Amino acid sequence: MISFFRRIFQSKIGLAFTFAFIALIALAFASSDVANNATFGGVAGNDRIAVVGDERIDSSELAQLANSALNQVRQESPTTTMPMFIEQEGLEEVLAQLIDRYAIAGYAEKYGLRAGDNLVNSEILQIPAFRGPSGEFDQAIYQNALRNQNLTDAILRRDLGDGLLAQQLLVPALASPQMPSSIARRYTALLRERRNGSIALVPSTAFAPADDVEPTEDQLTAFYEENRGRYIQPERRTIRYAIFSDENLNQRITPTQAEVAARYERDSAQYAAKETRALTTFFVPTEDAAIAIRDQVRGGTSLEAAAQAAGFSVSSSQAQDKNTLASATSSSVADAVFAAREGTLAEPARSSLGWYIARIDDVVKTPARSLVQVTPELTEQLTVEKRAAALSDFSARIEEQVDEGTSLSAVADEFGLELKTTPQLLADGRVFGAQGENAPPELAATLQTAFDMEEGEPQLAEVVRGQVFVVYEVPEITPSAASPLAEIRDRVEFDWRLFEGSELARAAAERILERMRGEGTLVEAVRAEEVDLPPVEQINLDRTELLSSQQRVAPPLALLFSMAEGTTKRLEAANRLGWFVVDLAEITTDEIADDDPLFQSTLTQLGPAISNEYAEQLTNAMREELGVERNDDAIEAVRKQLAGET
Repeated sequence: MISFFRRIFQSKIGLAFTFAFIALIALAFASSDVANNATFGGVAGNDRIAVVGDERIDSSELAQLANSALNQVRQESPTTTMPMFIEQEGLEEVLAQLIDRYAIAGYAEKYGLRAGDNLVNSEILQIPAFRGPSGEFDQAIYQNALRNQNLTDAILRRDLGDGLLAQQLLVPALASPQMPSSIARRYTALLRERRNGSIALVPSTAFAPADDVEPTEDQLTAFYEENRGRYIQPERRTIRYAIFSDENLNQRITPTQAEVAARYERDSAQYAAKETRALTTFFVPTEDAAIAIRDQVRGGTSLEAAAQAAGFSVSSSQAQDKNTLASATSSSVADAVFAAREGTLAEPARSSLGWYIARIDDVVKTPARSLVQVTPELTEQLTVEKRAAALSDFSARIEEQVDEGTSLSAVADEFGLELKTTPQLLADGRVFGAQGENAPPELAATLQTAFDMEEGEPQLAEVVRGQVFVVYEVPEITPSAASPLAEIRDRVEFDWRLFEGSELARAAAERILERMRGEGTLVEAVRAEEVDLPPVEQINLDRTELLSSQQRVAPPLALLFSMAEGTTKRLEAANRLGWFVVDLAEITTDEIADDDPLFQSTLTQLGPAISNEYAEQLTNAMREELGVERNDDAIEAVRKQLAGET
């Protein structure tokens, strides 16, 4: 369950994530702002779990980051709990990465590296999640995203600044890593390794009792009791249910003219005349830079060329009205843009992220619409709303009856619903005993709840949000248990024969192995058996051929490619179907040329391993130089708090 979290830390792409929590990921893994530089003074402060150099890490920061990390893990494994996360060393992983982050940021600052406000602003502008429908940075969306993650602008800027410092330090250190050729050549040779051997199957059926040999009742009963676990059937449940939607409503939902007129009056601003503008824009950090670019454009230079010469890139936005633009930038920007003519450059205006330069590419003026014009649209809108309200009321009345303990049959009778009952279902939705059949699609969302319910306790659920509902109950539960012998006698007798044959097949495989210790071949050793066995399969494969099918490698082939040359081994087949005897005669490897494409590919693929090693060693050196002091008592207190032990 923690593998997702660890894969991020171990991947090359994950290095920037691990050290910096940069860009959008900062929203999920950001932590509390740490502003003072106090030290432990002997590691005594219970609110400080570590000090890196002169910078302290508070317990609240570790707790918040651990919760964020758990949320990330739950995206892949929803059932993971905090105690499970801690048990699998998730908290220790978070703490280690947090200390590394502080070490990298502290080391960078110690040697004069900086991440200024303008650089952080440019990172914020590049995060797609902060852009509105027009493609421009939207201040409202930005603030809402921060609130959703319980963050502030200052916290995010701190995290992005740390990330930029990490980039300045680590990217040069990790540039063009390459595994030594001697090591890559050995890996390549392993991939090209060819194995020549043979595999024999000694099937259980060849030694199983003949069909005319019947097991005694005592034999069959004893076998059944010893292997009862093989015949346990999963829990099954039937579901009785009724589907209802707006088709079950019998009240008037068509809006009146008065209702349409009232809605038109309420939303009159929506139907008033409006003007929208499509723009080509970019930000610059200072007013002087904005004025210089404005003058260049008015002198005949294109906006794109002027932006490129100044080291910026432009972006085009969809048409937006003045209020929308003001919300995304500032009122002064909106005033300037809507004061300019189509095809001209607006006067530079200031926003929260710098000076806004905009060219008006298109102006669209929409005339006002009258009540008569919008009546069809409003009629449809009100019909949908009234239908939803009526259906919500209808479902609420049914839910009230269910909550009061009314039986499902009585509910169905009162509201005119058609009851249906499923056959026995398994928890995954399959129909018990009917291959290829599944529960009705409309019950898919209720299955998990249905397998947690008690018998005869109706519940209400949505099938299609706000449109289709289901009221259902579980009238019958068949617990998980072994099927009675009388019901599965033929199956048990078949298994008994197979198990009996498997023991004899094992003895035959032992005899074949004994013969192989002499000078004979596997083919000769198999032929020496009195029972006719399948022909021996000759194998001559290299690893690339073995893996080329992209399918699971058969167990005997996997064994062949893990054995020592000149050895013979025995392997049991799945489900007591028999035994394999695997003989490896020869292993051959070819010399790997420097221009071999596989060698070059291996060199490239092993590069990330070197990158991770370089990054780890560099970070270790930074921690060593700054000094790290841990407060184990405070860390244990955080662990207990998160695990719910205090």
